[in-house]
Amino acid sequence: MISYGFILTSLIVILIPGTGVIYTVSIGIMGSKRDSIAAAIGCTVGIVPHLIASIVGLSAIFHMSALVFQTIKIVGVVYLLYLGWGMIKNKDGLVINEDSKEKSTLKIIVKAILINLLNPKLTLFFFSFLPQFILNKNLGYIYQMIILSIVFMGLTLIVFILYGILANYFKSLIVTSPKLTLRIQQLFGLVFIGLAIKLVLSDDY
Repeated sequence: MISYGFILTSLIVILIPGTGVIYTVSIGIMGSKRDSIAAAIGCTVGIVPHLIASIVGLSAIFHMSALVFQTIKIVGVVYLLYLGWGMIKNKDGLVINEDSKEKSTLKIIVKAILINLLNPKLTLFFFSFLPQFILNKNLGYIYQMIILSIVFMGLTLIVFILYGILANYFKSLIVTSPKLTLRIQQLFGLVFIGLAIKLVLSDDY
């Protein structure tokens, strides 16, 4: 069930830059190591509802109800546009903060959860991805899906933490240039807007 093929494929999927990766990296640059870990935890938690939905078969509802899918999709697009535009219009550049308090950490986690939670395509992805690695029919479908989901979440958390810590490590190279930090912030904003446009133009429904 937990094969090398599953682990390798999962790592490839997780490593591909998406909204969660971009957000974790941006937090790694703007904040502390703790902030980047908080972002990684939030992004991982954000995929839990999608994993649960794929396990219990709720993705069938998305297939049957285009309205449900489109509603969540639109909310997700609006949220990505909100994050992107907020980064672009802020002229102060990336605010480097090593003294983050609990309040900002909670805010980071909530934002990270929303980023993945408001992407309905994740449910469809897990519904089509995880069953491919169910090899032993005698163990039960739900049991194997749960185990695969837990392993996928663990890999996601590890990879995202590494992304965030690496971004935090390299931020010292850019802190000395306010103009560069502003451009990087705006680049992150454009990436979020690009991801929103990609979601709008997707062929689903």
